Amino acid sequence: MSIEERQQEIVEEFSVFGDWMEKYEYIIDLGKELPLIDEQYKTEDNLIKGCQSRVWLHADQAADGRIQFTADSDAIITKGLVALVIRALNDQTPEAIASADLHFVNDIGLSEHLSPTRSNGLASMIKQMKLYGVAYSVKDK
Repeated sequence: MSIEERQQEIVEEFSVFGDWMEKYEYIIDLGKELPLIDEQYKTEDNLIKGCQSRVWLHADQAADGRIQFTADSDAIITKGLVALVIRALNDQTPEAIASADLHFVNDIGLSEHLSPTRSNGLASMIKQMKLYGVAYSVKDK
């Protein structure tokens, strides 16, 4: 499934919720389902800069060149947010990740319903994942 198809799926899922309390509950549930990052990757180097909460993000490149992300956070909403972004970008090529336009963030209304600090943290997570895409695409050449 492409990044665009995954984004459409996320937008459709969020459209069934009537209010933002239900959407936040769903985001929290997504965070609970996030496969945990291996403890060895919970290091300063893997902390996302610009997040108020602590968010660790690790990327590995599979044999087929696609990138697999794992993450964790000490805040439940933030963990759900990183789970959403991972869902959109996981198991994609470095080039696709680097060039992705993650419009689902605006489409589901996250931009206007997150606090400024959470919005900044979400932007930092997306930026870091895209940087992994750039780094792996350069490494492959």
